[in-house]
Amino acid sequence: MTIRRGYVEQDYIIERVQEQFPCRVLWSEGRPCLEYGNAEELEEIEEYVRVQFDTELLDVFFTAVERLLPEED
Repeated sequence: MTIRRGYVEQDYIIERVQEQFPCRVLWSEGRPCLEYGNAEELEEIEEYVRVQFDTELLDVFFTAVERLLPEED
């Protein structure tokens, strides 16, 4: 389902992204930041947001950061 009828709430888009992809939303000073797993996942999320909501990823999220793997001892 593609939504192209005017403004779509940022929170709605964030919820749909979290349902569709294994990512997290971190909050920094009240702004949503996307934490993704790898470059391919980020590309998929960007395409999803563009196609489904006719907007750019960074219009929804303040920034996007790659998930850091725990350091091994």
